[in-house]
Amino acid sequence: MPPRATAQDFDQELLILFDAYVHGDVDRRGFLREARRFAKAGVSAAALLAALSPDFAAGQQVRPDDARLKGERAEVPSPAGHGKVGGYLARPAAAGSTRLPAVLVIHENRGLNPHIEDIARRLALDGFMAFAPDALSPLGGYPGDEDKAREAFATLDQAKTREDFLACARWLAARADGNGKSGAVGFCYGGGIVHWLATRLPGLDAAVAFYGNTPAPGEAARVKAPLQVHLAGIDERINAAWPAYEAALAAAGARFEVHRYPGTQHGFNNDTTPRYDASAAQLAWDRTLAFLRRHLA
Repeated sequence: MPPRATAQDFDQELLILFDAYVHGDVDRRGFLREARRFAKAGVSAAALLAALSPDFAAGQQVRPDDARLKGERAEVPSPAGHGKVGGYLARPAAAGSTRLPAVLVIHENRGLNPHIEDIARRLALDGFMAFAPDALSPLGGYPGDEDKAREAFATLDQAKTREDFLACARWLAARADGNGKSGAVGFCYGGGIVHWLATRLPGLDAAVAFYGNTPAPGEAARVKAPLQVHLAGIDERINAAWPAYEAALAAAGARFEVHRYPGTQHGFNNDTTPRYDASAAQLAWDRTLAFLRRHLA
């Protein structure tokens, strides 16, 4: 089997173009048109897109049928008129009647795909009860195709979607099999939702945001939860707004820590794509687990 591609195998401008495509700023046709200038002999623009896109099987760390955990589908009533918000709940199988610290896992802008479910299972194996909701529930859930998921996601009413995530956080925190402590971890879009939840849930015990958009600086005074932030080194779209929000957090006396990973791309923790950086991801995940244990145990 040939080695998996890494970010270093691609031109930085192509990676920036792909990031714009992933976040809906460029459509598929536009990406393919612009990517032609990076195509080399025998490699088409379509092949470049395929190489940069997620390979969920290659990134899976914990199988869904792993006997060490219990995974199941769960539903949360939507306060936004969406009926039920579906999601994936994972717990360690050996927990028995032990009450567990709870972690809400918030996906990127494609809904609850296999990678985020895998993140929930990883947390379960580390002793947490993890719940990953699917913002695409009112549209039938994650469709199994990243392009279709991204297109569907763009049609959501984000104000209603945020209310759904807020309801999921409260539902998880109130579960009888929890220990009364709850946190949230999110990636990209999910990182932005974690930042938002931290301004809306004074009882949140820990918040971990991976390269997510920040609220307006004026919202920082509402953050009561301990906050851990992970930023990629090469991610101007996210990083440009961080200094103002960081200054506002500091001025408000918020408890926060920020970690930067030089040379990494947006999405460096996602091990299904070439933007994954193994050493940075491991360090960030170790820090995440230590932070969650410290505040939720």
